[in-house]
Order: sequence, then structure tokens, then C-alpha cells
Amino acid sequence: MYQLAFGLGTQELLLLLLILLLLFGGSRLPQLASGLGKSIRSFKRGMADDGDEAELEEARRREQLRAGSEGAKGETLTSGKLTADKQR
Repeated sequence: MYQLAFGLGTQELLLLLLILLLLFGGSRLPQLASGLGKSIRSFKRGMADDGDEAELEEARRREQLRAGSEGAKGETLTSGKLTADKQR
């Protein structure tokens, strides 16, 4: 027999679809499938955005370190901006 998604065979998938049909009815199945598809797309987008944010944060850290090591005497790095220290 063929092994489909998640190790389920054809008979198991047909049984699962029959149970879903009995529980939710034929008119609700397209709505459920659409909602599932939207949530998966949203999850993938969120994961991609999270990865982009992590890369941006790493680039900011590297920039801060580079600016801190290249900064002139009397300057400090505060919240991503190079500012001069006030000497009293």
C-alpha cells in the first residue's frame, strides 16, 4: 500500500475524511479547510518574520560593537546611537 502524509495510508485517510464529514457536515468542510490553510500561511509568515528580526538584531549588535571600538575617546554607545560623554 502507498504511504502518504505522516505515515497514513489510503484507507486511514478515507476513514479520517469520513469521520470529519460525519462530524462537521459537507457544507462546513470547505470552511474548515480554508481556515486551516490561512492559519498555516500565517504561521509560515510569522516564522519568516521572526527569522528576519533575528538577523536584523544581529546586524545591529555587530554595528554597535564596531562603532564602539572605532569611537573616539569620550564617546559612548547608548541605545544604538553614538553620543558624546559630558565631562565635568
